[in-house]
Formats: sequence, structure tokens, C-alpha cells
Amino acid sequence: DLHKPIDKRIYKGTQPTCHDFNQFTAATDTIALLVGFSAGQVQYLDLVKKDTSKLFNEERLIDKTKVTFVKWLPETERLFLASHASGHLYLYDAEQPCGAAAPQYNLLTQGEGFSVFACKSKTPRNPLLKWAVGEGALNEFAFSPDGRSLACVSQDGCLRVFHFDSMLLQGMMKSYFGGLLCVCWSPDGRYVVTGGEDDLVTVWSFTEGRVVARGHGHKSWVNAVAFDPFTGAAQSPQPPELSGGEEEDEPPDPLVRRSPAVTYRFGSAGQDTQFCLWDLTEDVLYPRPPLSRARTLTGSGDAGIPMPGLPRSLSRSNSLPQPAGMGSARGPPPDVPPAFSVGRFATLTLQERKGPSSTEKEHKRYHSLGNISRSGEKPPGGAGSRGRLDTAKVLGTALCPRIHEVPLLEPLVCKKIAHERLTVLLFLEDCIVTACQEGLICTWARPGK
Repeated sequence: DLHKPIDKRIYKGTQPTCHDFNQFTAATDTIALLVGFSAGQVQYLDLVKKDTSKLFNEERLIDKTKVTFVKWLPETERLFLASHASGHLYLYDAEQPCGAAAPQYNLLTQGEGFSVFACKSKTPRNPLLKWAVGEGALNEFAFSPDGRSLACVSQDGCLRVFHFDSMLLQGMMKSYFGGLLCVCWSPDGRYVVTGGEDDLVTVWSFTEGRVVARGHGHKSWVNAVAFDPFTGAAQSPQPPELSGGEEEDEPPDPLVRRSPAVTYRFGSAGQDTQFCLWDLTEDVLYPRPPLSRARTLTGSGDAGIPMPGLPRSLSRSNSLPQPAGMGSARGPPPDVPPAFSVGRFATLTLQERKGPSSTEKEHKRYHSLGNISRSGEKPPGGAGSRGRLDTAKVLGTALCPRIHEVPLLEPLVCKKIAHERLTVLLFLEDCIVTACQEGLICTWARPGK
């Protein structure tokens, strides 16, 4: 009954900022809901068992900043993660108490731009773990479909993907400009899409560790991205494998690399009130350059034969190092986390910068990078405590290819659907759901239905 809400609460002095239902435990006798708040608290509610409310970080001893995102761990009854505007991510157990004093931490591990701490305590208490990720607010995070990897997007413009249990950094990508605001995995766990303050959507390949495409269609920040699990590759039983041409000693054969036409569809919603639908087709995912213009790049180091026509910054020598024993350029299959040693990964981020060239001039036409000094010195503030990536130094590398170095997607559909900025996008089997800052929730018929 849409006229009578199941539950209604009014909060004074603090606003709800995010929420998540536990889909794993949901049943007729229990609906577990987490709500994050602007002052830093997280509330646990059961909408069926009305008297089971709990409040975490109630005294704000764990973190005083806004909760930006909250999520149950996949297929768990009690564990959840909450990210904050402080750049910290906390692991909670819904059955454990929070201490009466501010928690003390021991460093467990650290790497390129992140650290993980465990709570010092004789008895179990929340938070179980604290992650410090990037610089500035941690805006959103998402678990891969198999639940093993965690993708985080931060205000420092970085996408970082971790193997959650081993706390190892598996891959990284830098936005073209500004912070990244939203993140989503493809249904098969091969691709991650992000949106942010550069007005672009960026598609990053988890298996190859590189940017495969950018989408330009929004005129303002992109607030929400989501894959449509009911269209395209998600429907085909077996994701395509790149066949042939992958051994180190033989050049890729464009004819052998053909695979069935795969299309992933995803959507994005922005502050420009526009909703965009995008298709990721096989010609973007597995580019075959025209033979007349194919140029083989020389001097690609020890990485074997580079792909013809691929920009230097994306040839194999610059892609993320392969785990020991992986001979192919394809990267590990999705079910084997490519757990790089962090030390080896760290050498990647700052490659030597090429001198000003025609590509640099051409690049300036496409996008204003106003706050980046051309001489390459660091912007004011320098490298922060948690390792800030200087955009001027990573621009043109595999972490942040220039705008003409990767395919630029055009939206399939781009439609103004609200009067206020869009904040939510959800694909259901029979419709698409959006919500905007005005508080309107709309359902849309699928194209062609």
C-alpha cells in the first residue's frame, strides 16, 4: 500500500545520508536496515521487530564526520562497512558494542595511499577494523559480485580496488579531474564504472588494470552509476574469453581475437538532471585498429610485443604488473584476485613525464585542467599524509590516460528527467528507478518496452 508507509521516523538535529537493507537475511519476520547520518552515527533497525534499534558511534568517539555510504558485507548476517567524509572506512559487527572511550588502534598493513588498523581491545568491540583510504572524503564503495574485492572512490579522484580479506591493493585509476563520486561493478566482475566531478563516466577493466573507455554526455557532476544486469553480456551464459594472440612470443592477430558481440549496458544520473544510458560494445572493449594506420610501437621494454595502434601509455609495459607466473597479458581470471605486492605496484604511479609535445597541446583543447600547473610542480598542499597523486604527473600514464588515448563513448540515450539534481539510479527487471534531491522517486519504462 503506497499510501501507508511500513515505518516512518523523523530525526532532529541530524539527517539520514545513506541506508542499506540486508538482502541476505531479509525474510517475512526480519528486515534489517542500516541508516547513516550526517553527524557520523549509524543506526540499526529491524522494520518487522520494532524494538531492536541500535545506535553505533552514538557519542561520535569513532568518527565525527558525515557517513557517506553504508553497506552490509555480502552474504553476512552481522558485519557491515561505513565510510565517512574523513576518508575512513570502518568495519562493524552489529552484535558488538562500541566502547565508552575513543578507540585505540594498531597498524595492520599499509600500502600505496591506504592504511588498515585493528582496534586495540581485550574484548571484541566496534569498530573491528579502520581503513584510511586516499585523501579527502571516501564518497562511495562497492563489493564485486563475488564479494572478494572492494572498489572505493575518493575525493582525491582515485578509484582503488582492494582484495578485502587480504587487504591488498589490486588496482588503481585516477580521475581526469576532481573527485570521484560513485562506483559500480559489471555483473560479471570484469569492469568497474565510476562517475565524478570531471562530468565523465570512466570504464576501468579489473582484469586488465586499465581504463578502457570514457563516456561524455553529462554537463555536470555524475552522482550515480549502475550496470543494467538484465541487458547484454549479463544475459549470455559465458563471458567471452580473448582467444589466441596472447602468448608473449606471437603478435596479436586481429582476426583471432574476435569474440561474440558483447554489450554491457550501464546508466548514469547527474547533477545536470540528465539520465544517460551507455552501451559498452566489443569494438570498444577489444579495439582493432584500421590496418592502414596500425603502428607498432618500439622500445616497449620487456613486456613482449605491444598491441599495434595502442597508445604508449596503455601498452603492456605500463599496465599493472602481472602476479608472478601469469604469462598472459590478459591478467588473472576474475575469480583469482591479482594480489600484487604493494611495493611493486608503488613504482608505477609516477612515471617520467614526457616533454611538452603536440599531444599535450591537442589535449588542452579537450578539457580545461585549470588547477594543474604545466611545469609539473605539485599543486599547493603537496603530497598529503596518505599519499596524494599529483594529476600532472600521472596524466598520460596508465593510471590516467589522456582524453584522446581511450575511446570516448557517446550516450545511447540522454534525457532530462528531473528539476533537481539526480541522486539515485536503480535497474530492476521491469523498470528503471531514479530519485532526485526534490524527494521524487520515479519509475521509468525500459526502452522498447
